[in-house]
Amino acid sequence: MTFQLLAQFPSLAARVAEAQARAAARQDSAEPQQMFLPGLEDWLRAMPNAVARSSLFAPVARGRKKYHDRTVLVTRGDATITYTGQQLDEAQADAWMQLMYDATDAPLGQAVIMNRAAFLRAIGHGTSGRDYDWLQRTMIAFTAATIVIEARKSDGAPKYRIGDTKAFHMLAGFDYDANAEAYSFTIDPRWKTLFGGREYALIDWEKRFQIDQGQDMAKALQRLVATSADTVQRYGLDWLKDKLQYTSPVRKFRIALVAAMRELERVGVIAGGRIEFSTKGREQAAWVKLDGAKP
Repeated sequence: MTFQLLAQFPSLAARVAEAQARAAARQDSAEPQQMFLPGLEDWLRAMPNAVARSSLFAPVARGRKKYHDRTVLVTRGDATITYTGQQLDEAQADAWMQLMYDATDAPLGQAVIMNRAAFLRAIGHGTSGRDYDWLQRTMIAFTAATIVIEARKSDGAPKYRIGDTKAFHMLAGFDYDANAEAYSFTIDPRWKTLFGGREYALIDWEKRFQIDQGQDMAKALQRLVATSADTVQRYGLDWLKDKLQYTSPVRKFRIALVAAMRELERVGVIAGGRIEFSTKGREQAAWVKLDGAKP
């Protein structure tokens, strides 16, 4: 079936992409495989580019959050993500990346045992009752949330479509063993598709936890920086404001954005962060991505 034919029938193209994704998932489930991610060292964590470039996780205030009902998230042009669930923040981004990291040692779709105290320490949290309560709420949010993601190739042809006919969750499920005081969780094997082709950002975990508390925007930008191999990176201010779910006036956003770039400069993620005008006269943020090699 040619791309020209699929282009004439978008609904057919979507069904073909979904069928291909289901076939890949069935193949994975027939022979359990681990989610091997080349380049993932113990000082790095990974997130699919399509997710890291979207507004799925954002530096929003903790506490009561907006609930999305089949909301089309802010993304780049090569993907469309429709999300149902609670708006997720940067602390939850840390938790999700750690879950994926811990799951790389287990066959996809099989339960992974989590020691709650060790997990909380790994993401920079304490082990108070409040921290345990937060972790439980986060795990519930991940299992309740559903996404539909459609990715496209550079020529516009469908690459994959996941979650349209079978629910696709941030976590497939989790259980709590009161005697062991441990969680077990499972990862949907279809996440392997999103991580495929090395289309994932590698986030320096040590630098991430050098970022000052209260600088969640810097943590969000760190994830965005990692999605591109380009040394010089530029993003329009309007797009960034939407992606970061920043609802205050743009003048306040400029101040917060500059502060976030300065923080990333301090920890060695970028250099030369600035707000400038594009050739079309539109405001944009620009910076130089620094070498991510561990010193």
